[in-house]
Amino acid sequence: MRLGIDWGGTKIEIIALSQDGAEMFRQRVDTPRDDYVGCLQAVKFLVGAAETATGETGTLGLGIPGSLSPKSGLVKNANSTWMNGKPLDKDLESVLGRPVRIQNDANCLAVSEATDGAGAGAHVVHAIIIGTGSGSGIAIDAKAHLGANGIGGEWGAITVPWLKSDEFPGPDSWIGHKGVIDRWCSGTGFQLDYKEKTGNLLKGHEIMALKRSGDPVASEIYARYVSRLARSLAMSANLLDPDVFVLGGGMSNIDELYQDLPPAMAPYIFSDTFDTPIRRAVHGDSSGVRGAAWLWN
Repeated sequence: MRLGIDWGGTKIEIIALSQDGAEMFRQRVDTPRDDYVGCLQAVKFLVGAAETATGETGTLGLGIPGSLSPKSGLVKNANSTWMNGKPLDKDLESVLGRPVRIQNDANCLAVSEATDGAGAGAHVVHAIIIGTGSGSGIAIDAKAHLGANGIGGEWGAITVPWLKSDEFPGPDSWIGHKGVIDRWCSGTGFQLDYKEKTGNLLKGHEIMALKRSGDPVASEIYARYVSRLARSLAMSANLLDPDVFVLGGGMSNIDELYQDLPPAMAPYIFSDTFDTPIRRAVHGDSSGVRGAAWLWN
């Protein structure tokens, strides 16, 4: 049995998978925010609940909104800031009495979809989260590509490429740079762009409903979003040239993206052809926690 945990800012979720990937158990609890020890105990509780319910002991993989530094072994770049600077793997191994494998949550998405999802069988999968934030993960032969410095796939920290004159220098972000992908290609960025234009903060699906009804402002905001996401994907295509892009997060549920992105990317692709598929994550919101379990694949 494989256990996977998705440690998010609002909830911590566990899944138990059989050897063939069938779901055996799932449970979630609220994240004890700003309480590192409380989070460790929440993980311990969930592992115990899963193993009691299934009658089996499992390997444990963990997806977090950050990564472990290869140099220090401490968590870095986590937006759940109370885990930054902590030896999370060692602390969990002490609490649970077993080894754990930890990866960035976007890497877990990539592993999940490369194993038995939208990128199954592909050599290189670039998985993109376009939700509350925008990050990405890379899987090579269904294994997470962490990189020499633990920053493989950290495209959210990069400025949207080929900035247009009216975009420069771009809005500030929590990363400390302007106009970054995380700020402009996330669902949050989509909503804030609409708010800056109209003064109204709407949810993404509400903006899309207006766009589909022919609203010119919503249509303008959507077109701008597609352009920015397309340029960001084109940068990845030129550098990484993956076999498939997989989109996850709330914005990935917009059906129009899969038709509109390829032609918007084409002018920026350094090739005379481009037929890399862009697919929606098969496992949806479950992909991260499933990918954590598959870290022991």
